[in-house]
Amino acid sequence: MSEQLTAQENNKNPQTHLGHELEKWLAEADIRVGGDRPWDIQLKTSRVLEEAMSRGNLGLGEAYMDGDWEVEKLDQFFYRLLKARLDEKVVHSGLFWQLVRHRFLNLQTLQRAWQVGEAHYDLGNEFYAAMLDSRLTYTCGYWREAKNLEEAQEAKLDLVCRKLDLQPGMRVLDIGCGWGSFMSYAAQNYGIEAVGVTISKEQTAWASEQYAELPLEFRLQDYRQVEGEFDRVVSIGMFEHVGRKNLRTFMEVARRCLKPDGLMLLHTIGKNKRSSTPDPWIDKYIFPNGDLPSIGQIGDAVDGLFVVEDLHSFGAEYDQTLMAWEDNFSRAWPDIAPRLQLDERFRRMWRYYLLSCAGAFRARRTQVWQWVLSPEGVAGGYLRPSN
Repeated sequence: MSEQLTAQENNKNPQTHLGHELEKWLAEADIRVGGDRPWDIQLKTSRVLEEAMSRGNLGLGEAYMDGDWEVEKLDQFFYRLLKARLDEKVVHSGLFWQLVRHRFLNLQTLQRAWQVGEAHYDLGNEFYAAMLDSRLTYTCGYWREAKNLEEAQEAKLDLVCRKLDLQPGMRVLDIGCGWGSFMSYAAQNYGIEAVGVTISKEQTAWASEQYAELPLEFRLQDYRQVEGEFDRVVSIGMFEHVGRKNLRTFMEVARRCLKPDGLMLLHTIGKNKRSSTPDPWIDKYIFPNGDLPSIGQIGDAVDGLFVVEDLHSFGAEYDQTLMAWEDNFSRAWPDIAPRLQLDERFRRMWRYYLLSCAGAFRARRTQVWQWVLSPEGVAGGYLRPSN
């Protein structure tokens, strides 16, 4: 009789039913609704319940941007949620259409490829300067012996240089060069010259002016339009924008541009499952048309084009990098918000991005890989330099 009454109450008040379902769902990750721990969720409206259960992270993220819920430590909240794989237990129609879009459409064509540059990387050099290190390195740092973000990024850049065995006078192609952090470091410390391509107008302008005295050329250009021959090819944090339909094309371009005795280093975020789809909130608000590759998809892309000389995984260190970026962003916010005309909804969106991603890397749901590739195989074998 009591069970019957409970069912009748839930039918009369669907929000009550949703609330019970949400509490049960979050309890699996040791997250309490209205709890007093830093990772417990505080609901300000009942709308959150329906949004989270019906639209997954897209609904949850938009509700956070609107101020409908709070968590003291978002990174800890997402770490627990993703470690328990609660995201996989919310099935909604949006996931189906996301799967269809990325599986059957090429969302990263030559015409569409510029969208992420305009939407994300062209937010402004002043904005990114407030968040990143002094070279504006917008990729995972290497924290093995680093004490701060500056040291971690320099350690990563130097590791890439050593893995590529850079020598003075070499000509290097940087696909997705960003603000030129790798190119400038390699030119100043290893004596190389380089060509970098990016689809961001802001990055091209800043790097061209900043490094005018170095033998570096920065081009506003899609990777598919690159011509020339280079001793080394590097791509750090750009492969995530290529898309599964274009991974093979990217590798064909890199192979075409690389000398037969050259080396290529690919630094990319990756996913654990080939069949997974991009997060709809990240796709809508942060990286339009982004698509993380899996180990298998990268393997398919290099098949017959390259010998895989080395594969190095250190994705857990992106957690530290993201937390450092969020700290810089939060400290700088009172100063940059009025100057750049950024509102509270943007602040919440950006923190949600940085801290949810930190939680994902901490939970090992996303990875960072560095691949060293050669066209014909290194004679005698490739030896990774010491860390």
